[in-house]
Amino acid sequence: MKFKDLGIQEPILKALASEGYEMPTPIQEKAIPILLQGKDLLGVAQTGTGKTAAFAVPILNGLYLRKHISGKRLIKALVVTPTRELAIQISDSFSAYGKFKGLRNTVIFGGVKQGKQVEELKKGVDILVSTPGRLLDLIQQGFVSLEDLDYVVLDEADQMLDMGFINDVKKIIAKLPPKRQSLFFSATMPKTIVDLSRQILGDFEQVTIKPEQATAEKVGQAIYYVSKSDKPKLLVHLIKSRNPSAVLVFSRTKHGANKIVKILEKAGINSAAIHGNKSQVARQKALGDFKNGDLHVLVATDIAARGIDVDDLALVINFDLPNVAETYVHRIGRTGRAEASGIALSFCEAEERPYLKDIEKLINQKIEVVSDHPYVESIDASAVISPQKIVQKPQARNNKPKAFNYTSNPNKSKRFKKKKSKNPSVTNSQPKHL
Repeated sequence: MKFKDLGIQEPILKALASEGYEMPTPIQEKAIPILLQGKDLLGVAQTGTGKTAAFAVPILNGLYLRKHISGKRLIKALVVTPTRELAIQISDSFSAYGKFKGLRNTVIFGGVKQGKQVEELKKGVDILVSTPGRLLDLIQQGFVSLEDLDYVVLDEADQMLDMGFINDVKKIIAKLPPKRQSLFFSATMPKTIVDLSRQILGDFEQVTIKPEQATAEKVGQAIYYVSKSDKPKLLVHLIKSRNPSAVLVFSRTKHGANKIVKILEKAGINSAAIHGNKSQVARQKALGDFKNGDLHVLVATDIAARGIDVDDLALVINFDLPNVAETYVHRIGRTGRAEASGIALSFCEAEERPYLKDIEKLINQKIEVVSDHPYVESIDASAVISPQKIVQKPQARNNKPKAFNYTSNPNKSKRFKKKKSKNPSVTNSQPKHL
């Protein structure tokens, strides 16, 4: 199936084609027809499955058909999301997919002065993307009105809960007009999130993309048993000996992320950390440098990583294993996005063995163990491999496994500067997913 088969208006199809997209991902194929019918939707899917387009495309399509723009622009669609980075990414997606439609969108978030954001709101916008706290502030100050909303999207609801935004979200829900189309997305569905979904959704349909379907099956994974004290040495060893073009490293804590950066910088490896204690300016600079290829290693906490979307990122390293299995899938989803493939390497100290068991149970597969590295900690696992055998999982339409090129020169990598063809039907050998 192609986007043109989903009943999407021509200006949006033109925008998607100009971005190089032709075929929808599974969540897009399932969700877009439901939303085009005007139904509420509960989407259970992780980052990296293409869910932003799954809600952005039908919202743009609906606003285009209603041709509501006359006089002052009113906020017709609201997207609430937990982090600044994700809010910016979603706003950019609306701009890209709606660039031939004349609709205006803007993004508001905390951590910066509100002056410029208020100026944009005063000009009038059709689509507003926001984090919860700043949205409530500007509602209370009278700069934002939700009275004319047609669409509301609550994205990454489980992360809202983890970050302590649940009360803010409930306050926002209380201010929504009764007549609206509601979209609710979450990677996991604990009881609190189920209860929250019932507050925002009317009669709805549910679309579920299982984590193992979305990510684990196409990402090459390996475990390194290593003591806590040897983790920094192993990280430096892997980066220097294999020299990947770019690496995203996950730390369980903010302090740990800062410590990892100091170790890498001391070893001569260009790196930066991104987490909640960093200023918005510092976070955006680090992320921008990473995307541009000016930064070799980005070290992130799980919350800060929401919204990181880097084309063709081939390597993710879990310096600390997460204590929640679903988080592991979110992390490795930064590589192997859409139809791409990648590698996820994880360090596991003795105290983290129970986390590994939970992860393997969730993804329903045994993660292979690398035995011959310089800092091996004694193990009692049977699945043992050598580093040379870690390969990327084959892409969806490729029958041959492709070995990961650890010796690629980061200075010559084109993965960040990939240019999309203006005529994808001529140059693209394979359809591209969002």
